[in-house]
Amino acid sequence: MYYYGILALFLLFLAATSLKIIRPYEKGLVERLGKFHREAQPGLQFIIPFLDRLIKVDMRERVIDVPPQEVITKDNVIVTVDAVIYYEVTEAFRVIYNVNNFEVAAIKLAQTNLRNVIGELELDQTLTSREMINTRLRQVLDEATDKWGVKVTRVEIKKIDPPNDIMEAMSKQMKAERMKRAAVLEAEGYKQAAILRAEGDKRSAILKAEGQAESVKRVAEAQKYKYEVEAKGQAQAIINVFNAIHEGNPTKDLLTVKYLEALKDIANGNASKVFIPYDIIGVLGSVSTLFEAKADVESKKDIKDNREE
Repeated sequence: MYYYGILALFLLFLAATSLKIIRPYEKGLVERLGKFHREAQPGLQFIIPFLDRLIKVDMRERVIDVPPQEVITKDNVIVTVDAVIYYEVTEAFRVIYNVNNFEVAAIKLAQTNLRNVIGELELDQTLTSREMINTRLRQVLDEATDKWGVKVTRVEIKKIDPPNDIMEAMSKQMKAERMKRAAVLEAEGYKQAAILRAEGDKRSAILKAEGQAESVKRVAEAQKYKYEVEAKGQAQAIINVFNAIHEGNPTKDLLTVKYLEALKDIANGNASKVFIPYDIIGVLGSVSTLFEAKADVESKKDIKDNREE
C-alpha cells in the first residue's frame, strides 16, 4: 500500500512537470538536452520531464524607462535628458538567443544614441525639436534591435532640463521678448488707431464737402427755378398788361397822365441822378395841350356864367 502511494505521487509529479500552459500573449521555446527543439504556441503543451525545458516569452508591447543622464549639446550646454522606449517582441527565438538581456542592452543603446543625437543640436533646437529627436532615436534603436527580434515602436523624451543659470537666462530672455512684443503690439495699435482716425476725418471732410456742394447746387437750382418762374410771371404780366392796354384802346391823354405819374415815382427815389427819356419833349407837348384845353374850357365856362348873370 505504501508503494502505491509513492507511485501516485510520482505520477502526479510527472504530470505537473510535463504539462505546461502558455498564455495567449506568450510564446514558448522548448529546449531538449540543452538544444533548441521547437517553438510552442499558446495553449496546453506537453514536454518530456528532465529532458525538455520550456522558456516563455511575453509578446506584448512593453516600456523601458531610460534613467536621466547628462548630455552636452552642440553649443556646450549640459542638459539632463529623460526618455522612455516602447517595444514589442517580434521573434521569440532571437530575443532569447541573440541578446543576453534585452532591456539592459536597450537602455545602454538609448543612452549612447541620445548623446549622439542631442550632441548634434544646439540648446534652442534641443528644446524645440523633441519630435525630431524622438523620430531619429526610434529609427536608430529600431535598426539596432532588429537582429534581436524586437521592434521599437515609440521613443518619447519625457523632459529636457537645462542648468539653473541657463533657465534663469532663458526666463529673462522670454520676459524681454514678451515685453518687446507687447510694446510692438501697442505701437501697432496706436498706429492703426491714428490711421483709422485720419481715415475717418478724411471721410468726414469729404462727406461734409459733398454735402455743402449738394446744398449749394440745390440752392442754385432753387434760385434758378425761382428766377425762371418770376421771369415767366413778369413776362406773362407784361403780356397781360399789354393786351389789356390794347384791348382798352386808351387815349393819348391817359397815356400822358400815366407817364407823368411814373416820372413822379422816379423823382421820389434815392438816386442822385435822374435820367430823362428821350421822348420827354413829346410828352411835355401833350401836357401843354392838356393845360391849354383845360384853360379854354374854364374860360368858356366863365363867359357862360357872366352871360347868365
